[in-house]
Amino acid sequence: MRIGVGIDVHEFVSGRKLIVGGVEIPHTMGLKGHSDADVLLHAISDALLGAAALGDIGKHFPDTSPEFKDIDSMILLRHVGKLLEGEGYRIENIDSMLLMERPKIAPHVTAMRQNIADCLLIDVSRVSVKATTNEKLGYIGREEGAAAHAVCLIEKK
Repeated sequence: MRIGVGIDVHEFVSGRKLIVGGVEIPHTMGLKGHSDADVLLHAISDALLGAAALGDIGKHFPDTSPEFKDIDSMILLRHVGKLLEGEGYRIENIDSMLLMERPKIAPHVTAMRQNIADCLLIDVSRVSVKATTNEKLGYIGREEGAAAHAVCLIEKK
């Protein structure tokens, strides 16, 4: 068995859609990034890649590559799942935490969990998505950005 940890941070900006966990969430701002800036899927991807010692998302999907400009992060997560499958790993579980002051995430958690499970071809019961505010502290509390943390357990088949 192997454990992986992933963390990602993105800045809020005007003029972009807010995509989290593969779900478009109505909000006045979106997250800035080379891809769709899905902070949650990026943290999960990094956790999975790290658990398998396959590097990180920057190695596999560099932000200098036009190929990944504005790409849907669900495509990236699917690719990560295929990489793990190719290495003979099975995903046992993913536990993730989104840190964002606004908007409320709870109404979207079920869809996020299902998106993640579908991308990775695992049962939704193996995917946890939680959210919390930062109690108005720091860049998250000032609504300047969002962060996500993820932990996963994988094992060889």
